[in-house]
Amino acid sequence: MVYPGTNELYSNVYLCVKETFINSLSHLTKCEHIAFLLYFCAMLTAFKKYVNEWNLFKPDEKVMLAISGGIDSMVMLELFLRSGLTFGIAHCNFALRGTESNEDEKFVSSVAKAHGIPFFVKHFKTREYAGFNKISVQMAARHLRYEWFDELLQTENYQVVATAHHLDDQIETFFINALRGTGISGLHGILPNRSNIVHPMMFAFRRQIEEFAVDEAISFREDSSNRSSKYMRNKIRHDLLPLLGELNPDFRKTLTSTISRIRESEILLNRHMEEVKAAISASAEGVTAFKIDALKNFQPIDIYLYELLKPYNFSRFTTDDLCRALNELSGKQFFSPTHRVIKDRDLLLITETGGSSETNADETRIEADQQTVSTPINLRLTRLSNTEVPDISKSAQTAMFDADLLEWPLRLRKWKEGDTFMPFGMTNSKKLSDYFIDNKFSIVEKENAWLLISGNKIAWLVGHRISHAFRVTDETRNILKIELLEN
Repeated sequence: MVYPGTNELYSNVYLCVKETFINSLSHLTKCEHIAFLLYFCAMLTAFKKYVNEWNLFKPDEKVMLAISGGIDSMVMLELFLRSGLTFGIAHCNFALRGTESNEDEKFVSSVAKAHGIPFFVKHFKTREYAGFNKISVQMAARHLRYEWFDELLQTENYQVVATAHHLDDQIETFFINALRGTGISGLHGILPNRSNIVHPMMFAFRRQIEEFAVDEAISFREDSSNRSSKYMRNKIRHDLLPLLGELNPDFRKTLTSTISRIRESEILLNRHMEEVKAAISASAEGVTAFKIDALKNFQPIDIYLYELLKPYNFSRFTTDDLCRALNELSGKQFFSPTHRVIKDRDLLLITETGGSSETNADETRIEADQQTVSTPINLRLTRLSNTEVPDISKSAQTAMFDADLLEWPLRLRKWKEGDTFMPFGMTNSKKLSDYFIDNKFSIVEKENAWLLISGNKIAWLVGHRISHAFRVTDETRNILKIELLEN
C-alpha cells in the first residue's frame, strides 16, 4: 500500500523488487511458499499478541494514535488498520522545523482522509513555552503533547493514546538515564502502558519496523532533526549503538532481556517498600510522616530513605544529606521541586510546597455580624445568652468567649515570634513558642496554627486553647460560640 505524498522513488524501487520476487514464487516449494506468507504475517501477529499479552486495550475500545508521519508511527498506523481496530489520529505540529513541520501535517492529514480516520491536530508555540518555563525544547514538546493528549481523551471519548515507541527507543532511554544518573526506575525501560498511554510497538526493534515498511511499501516522512548530532539520543543512536553492535552483534536482544530483569526486580522492590512504608508511617495531623527510629531498623538506611522519598521527587543527593542529618537537632528542612521534608524530633514530616495563596494571607478580618468564615479556615459563629448554654463545651474544636470582652473586628493570623497569651486555667502569660514546646507541637503543626486576635491579644489558639482572659464566667451575660469546622 503506497500513500500519496512522499518516498515515491523509495516505493517504486520496492515495487520492482517485490514484483520480481513474487514472480519467482512459482519456483518455490510448498514449505517455502508457507515461509514467505508467514514472513509477511509475522509483524501483524506479533503486534496482536503483544497487545493481548499486556492487555493494552480491549478490541472494542477507541484508541487515539499519536502519528508524527515518521516510519515508526506510520507502521503502527498500518498495523491498526489491518487489525480492524477503532482509532483516531492525533498529530502535533510543534512548529520547530518550518515548512517541514507543515508538510508533515499535510501528509498525515491526507492519510487520515484517505482512510476515513478521525483526525485531530494541534499547533504549539513550543519555543515560547520552553523559554517561559526555562526548560529544553524537547521537554517542552513532551509536556505540551501529553497535556493535549489528556484533553483529547476526555473531550473526544477515547480510552487510551498509543505512541510508536519501540525496543530501540527503550535501549536509547536506558543509556540516556544511565548517563544522567538514575535509580532503578530509570533503567526499567519504557513500560508497555502508563496511565492512559500505551506503547503497542514495544515488541519490535527499529530494524524490523524498517524492513516491514519496505516490504509493505508504507510511505512515511523523514524528520531531518533525527540526523542532528546535537541531541544526546541521536549521538547514542548513530555513534554508541553501532559501536556496541561491533562488540556484540546480538547486544540489542541481550540488553532488552537485561532491562526486563531490572523491571522484574523493581516490582519486587516496590512491593517491599510498601511493607516498609506501612511499618514506619505515623499519624501527624493529616501530614505524611515517617518514624525515624523505625526507619533506622532498615539498612542500608540511605537506600531506603531514597526509595521512600523518590515518589515526592527528591533526588539522591538530597536524601543523602537528609540521611546525615537524622541524628541532628530537629528543624532542618530539605526540598524537592514539589515537596518539603522537615526533620522533627522523632518524625520526618512531608508537606507539599507551593506559592502563597489566600489561605496564607497576613490577616483575615471577622466582622461583628458575621456568622461564618470560609477562609483561611472554616468557622461558624453563634451568639448566645448565658441562659442558652447549659454546659461549657470542652471540645478543642469549639471555643466559647465572653462576648462583651471581645473587641471587633476579630482577626485571624499566623503566630509570630514573641507572641504571648494566657492559656485557659493559668493566671500568667507565657510565650506561644514555649506553649508549642510544652505541648510537643511539630514544626508543621506550628506552621498550620491560626490565632484569633481580639484587639492586640490572643483570644484563641484555634483548635487548641482559649485565653483565660476571655473565658466565660458566672458574670458573663453574652456568649460567642465559635466552632472550627472541617474543610
